[in-house]
Amino acid sequence: MTNTMTYRGYTANMTFDAEDKIIVGRVLDVGDIITFHGESVAEFEKNFRMVVDDYIAACESLGGAPEKPASGKLMLRVAPNVHAAALRAAARSGVSLNKWAEQALSMASRKNAAARSLHTNPGPNPSRKRTRSGLRPPRAA
Repeated sequence: MTNTMTYRGYTANMTFDAEDKIIVGRVLDVGDIITFHGESVAEFEKNFRMVVDDYIAACESLGGAPEKPASGKLMLRVAPNVHAAALRAAARSGVSLNKWAEQALSMASRKNAAARSLHTNPGPNPSRKRTRSGLRPPRAA
């Protein structure tokens, strides 16, 4: 049994909350947190459609495009020598080109996210000296 529902390309999961006697849903595969609930399947479906429509309208009113879930299909155009090199690398790894590309893209995206995290949160400034109570104030010139 599938505990999901789809509307306008968005999919939501369905979880029954026995304590509150409601069906709780969350829209999947988008970075924004979109949750809703219903006391019946009909109300759940109505509220799911409403939050998706509201999400799309809110994004448009803010001048942005709503995030769409990725389909998992990716069409790339690359130079023939890059294609050939990727085929050889996949063969050496013992996996299909699709699997090899998925692993390469996954590794590159994690590395990029980690680099961005370091750039936006570089940590302590090594040129400042620490004391027991914290950072020393800069000396007057």
